[in-house]
Amino acid sequence: MRPLTYTKPKVMLPVANKPILEHVIENLAKAGVDEVVLVVGYKEETVRGYFGSEFNGVKVRYVRQGKQLGTAHALLSAEHVLDERFLMLNGDAIVFSEDLRKILGEKSAIAVREVPNPQDFGVVELKDGFVRRIIEKPSSPPSNLINAGIYLFTKEIVEYLKRTPLSVRGEYEITDSISMAIADGMEFKAVRIEGWIDVGYPWDLLKANEALLSALEPRIDGEVEDGAVIKGNVVIGEGTVVMAGSYIVGPAIIGRNCRIGPNCYIRPFTSIGDNCHVGNAVEVKNSIIMSNTKVPHLNYVGDSVIGENCNFGAGTKIANLRLDEGEVVVNVKGKAVRTGRKKFGAAIGDNVKTGINASINVGSMIGNDVFIGPGAVVSGFVEPNSRVF
Repeated sequence: MRPLTYTKPKVMLPVANKPILEHVIENLAKAGVDEVVLVVGYKEETVRGYFGSEFNGVKVRYVRQGKQLGTAHALLSAEHVLDERFLMLNGDAIVFSEDLRKILGEKSAIAVREVPNPQDFGVVELKDGFVRRIIEKPSSPPSNLINAGIYLFTKEIVEYLKRTPLSVRGEYEITDSISMAIADGMEFKAVRIEGWIDVGYPWDLLKANEALLSALEPRIDGEVEDGAVIKGNVVIGEGTVVMAGSYIVGPAIIGRNCRIGPNCYIRPFTSIGDNCHVGNAVEVKNSIIMSNTKVPHLNYVGDSVIGENCNFGAGTKIANLRLDEGEVVVNVKGKAVRTGRKKFGAAIGDNVKTGINASINVGSMIGNDVFIGPGAVVSGFVEPNSRVF
């Protein structure tokens, strides 16, 4: 998730104007869960400050995992607060209340789902509806059924956590704990789920954003001036002013205290955070723009994720389509990673400033606190605190 996670934990990245983790907790509450324990570590103060001790009627407790040594280690660090039966899930994958209820209806269970790219996950083998084996990222997957990372455990699992060895990745992994438990005769019902959204890379935020905005209910709490056009399901937050000549097509969500327009075009599947400015002759398409960011004039932002407190100079444009219209490939940790997308613009960290007529190429990854000078052309991965002229 670099460069977006240099300044905030992954679970706090916004989708449809809410942190990923907020969507997770909201769906747990709808499924009847009234208490959650958050295992925190990296930039934990961001999580604690946002959720506090109670959030939307759900009691929230915290356990600190000093070093991120794997999922089994994370669960073991919370041993002292576990009930006899509990749900464990990742904070960066969105699962919906209907599926959570199905899982909670079992004694012990593992959520499974069919995906087109099982080689990127743990593949599950079943027998008579129960999980018999989990194979981590096999080169030749035996099926398309994967482990979705949602588990219903009894406290018996703790003894296997304590015996879990280090994996080849140098972590204590919950799938190894489960494998030992299965070998000893413990049974885990395989529950097939439908509405799971895994967020592994920055462009996956766009996929999640599209899915969540598809269910948006329209609401206008701000001011829409005469001459502005609102089409489809659009949410406009309190204190936001949509000026004349603005053309907004939903589904789209705009936060509080924003200035939109005049004469801008906001296209479907766009999320704009609080205190943002989208100004004259600006077009935004299928993108996430986080709070306190200004895209004020003569800008194009397509299929991109823009961090907080950014400011684009006049004429700054983000390309989102290769000239040959091929799949966008991105530089991640020095490796070329296929996005699976024909259109992807850029992932830009917090506090990035651009000069006039800066050009940002397809698939660019730009770290936080970067300055991009007038007329500069940016491609590939730009480290945080860089200066591009």
